[in-house]
Amino acid sequence: MTLTKEHLIRSIGNRLGISKFECTRLLDSVLESVKTSLSNGEDVMISRFGRFSVKKKAPRRGRNIATGEDLPLDARTVVTFHCSGILKHKINGRG
Repeated sequence: MTLTKEHLIRSIGNRLGISKFECTRLLDSVLESVKTSLSNGEDVMISRFGRFSVKKKAPRRGRNIATGEDLPLDARTVVTFHCSGILKHKINGRG
């Protein structure tokens, strides 16, 4: 199952006993802060969860799978995620 924004809003509302409107504003505010930091090239560290990092990828040579033709791939910026040790243990049933 995919965890959607709607699921998060409902879960937050149930745990904190606040309205869907307030939960939506709260989650939107958090996500906007994360997006702003990443857009500025800053890492986002969430304790006990993990770290989102912005990485620059160099241009490279790729291949069109359908035709086998070589093609250049431009440089790009990507976001990576590394989970915390606590989250890793929880996922593996040790936490």
